[in-house]
Amino acid sequence: MTRAIPAPPEWQYPRITMQTEISIEFFPPQTPEGVEKLRAVREKLAVLKPEFFSVTFGAGGSTRERTFSIVKEIAAEGHQAAPHLSCVGSTRENIREILQEYQAAGIRRIVALRGDLPSGMAEAGEFRYANELVEFIRTETGDHFRLEVGAYPEWHPQARFPRDDLANFVRKAKAGANSAITQYFYNADAYFHFVNEVRSAGVDIPIIPGIMPILSFSKLARFSDACGAELPRWMRRKFEGYGDDVDSIRAFGLDIVTALCESLLKGGAPGLHFYSMNQSSLTLEICRRLGI
Repeated sequence: MTRAIPAPPEWQYPRITMQTEISIEFFPPQTPEGVEKLRAVREKLAVLKPEFFSVTFGAGGSTRERTFSIVKEIAAEGHQAAPHLSCVGSTRENIREILQEYQAAGIRRIVALRGDLPSGMAEAGEFRYANELVEFIRTETGDHFRLEVGAYPEWHPQARFPRDDLANFVRKAKAGANSAITQYFYNADAYFHFVNEVRSAGVDIPIIPGIMPILSFSKLARFSDACGAELPRWMRRKFEGYGDDVDSIRAFGLDIVTALCESLLKGGAPGLHFYSMNQSSLTLEICRRLGI
């Protein structure tokens, strides 16, 4: 019977390596208060010396200006910024303009994604898949940008079969991606199986596991059900047993995610990408336990 791994005392946490590369994701705030709060969050997370901070991009470019504003702030603070760029619902001219903006701002890394169609939009636009976006960026800008693409260890929710999703990933990699960041997951075996499948398909780019710290299980469950990330039954039952006990949920979530990160790094994962949800405390605590 599968059960939670109890948290060892602090002194027992293994020191993985001070050279473990991490990256951290933000979303562009909608209010001036949110922008100010994110500045404070970045200042706290900067002590981890992340490889880069990434910033998400709304469906159909709905957050284009806000994303660009946060990216410029991050770069001005001396950090490497990696804007997300999704192509569905966009035209080649729109994408070309965005690429030119980022080049002019000195940005050298992009997270290239297909993205979701905006609500009410029926047509995908001039790009249907992320590999088409990667090919376009390479054609327009050569090797100016380091390109990250998405990966789905538990398979994309819209893929009919795992082999189709694997083929999609291989096309993105061979179109010119430098590395990949996965959807979050809580089953390390799913990640390692995916990496093995990708390597067998002749693709050797780094695949960075995406890590989602757990603050609110109810929100996580709703989001996971929508995006196709699996929450193991034993996790669900344990969290449900805590009810509204926020402290226990936070503590158990930290134990789960720390143990996951340990397994991934010991198994050879090249780094960790944290989905911060514009918060700092959980990411900082997990990295502290890991010795990063």
